[in-house]
Amino acid sequence: MTRTILLTAGGTGGHLFPAQALAGELQRRGHVVELATDERADKYGAAFPARKVHLIASETLRGRSPVNLAKTAISLAKGTLQARAVLKNLKPEVVVGFGGYPTFPPMFAARLTRTPSILHESNAVMGRANKMLAGSVSALATSLPLVNADPELEARTVETGNPVRDAVMDVASSAYPVLNETGPIHLLVFGGSQGARFFSDCVPSALGQLPLALKSRIHLVQQCRAEDLERVRAAYQACGVEADLHTFFQDMPARISNAHLVISRSGASTLSELTVIGRPSILVPLPGAIDQDQLANAQGLAKVGGAWPVAQKDLTPERLCEDLVHLFDSPNILKTAADAALSQGKPDAVKRLADLVERVAAGEAIVEGTHS
Repeated sequence: MTRTILLTAGGTGGHLFPAQALAGELQRRGHVVELATDERADKYGAAFPARKVHLIASETLRGRSPVNLAKTAISLAKGTLQARAVLKNLKPEVVVGFGGYPTFPPMFAARLTRTPSILHESNAVMGRANKMLAGSVSALATSLPLVNADPELEARTVETGNPVRDAVMDVASSAYPVLNETGPIHLLVFGGSQGARFFSDCVPSALGQLPLALKSRIHLVQQCRAEDLERVRAAYQACGVEADLHTFFQDMPARISNAHLVISRSGASTLSELTVIGRPSILVPLPGAIDQDQLANAQGLAKVGGAWPVAQKDLTPERLCEDLVHLFDSPNILKTAADAALSQGKPDAVKRLADLVERVAAGEAIVEGTHS
């Protein structure tokens, strides 16, 4: 039976990519899918497989001053009215939220209109927006076992995994590239959808300190902020490292597949892609995060030997240089970590989540915690 489903996600890759994967799977099953998000999604929206994209007003909570709280409340109220109008017109059987403050108005509107809803939490620690919404949803889908989970939510919690894009599935479980004593070393560095200035400062200095014989083998792919691009390119040219630098890579899954080692943040979508493809990584959790969700994500992968987490404050160029020399001189360590990362992947996550959506859309109550 064809269902109408509204997906809603914050306007960054970490929220939109899992929603994009689910949209593709639901459409393959014959369902009608629409998306509610914010204006930041424009650079992803062209590829989003939805019949229509609705831009909804929202605002991230920035500080607790009365002025900021008022601005946030006004914006979210406006977004809720917009979302209610979308729900009234679309009449979806279920609304599925993927986190971020742009999900709040549509998910809250689903509560007001008594529309069945599913909340997907991609991190090991539930985000602030999701915490506010979780109590009223029909089901909570998780990627990982939640740290300090609310016992009251367990009965409606289903561990589905974090859906990955079709482009990730195209290279899923691809063989780890051979790394010998004289061949090229493919190193990939990225810091999320906006890039990371820290990597633009740290990595060029670290690679510049590598022994010449090792440095000459490095084939680097790195994501940089636009304002950092030229200075980073100049730094690599000065130290003799071959580097492919861009602000955004449309073919990131293929770049991950080609890498011998990845250096990145540890957002949920990043870890999902690293584990489904199976690549080792040095993970630098985003510092200062209130929920420390990236730290929890990184620690989980480190426990099985699939990654090496390092706090940003501890990752000096000198330390990174030493770590790279050790790892690139020990291909067996990298291959073992790649296998460990792969063991944690959930390539069928999108099918599990789509099954849950169909169950809720059909009116089936989720009455006990399950691993779908």
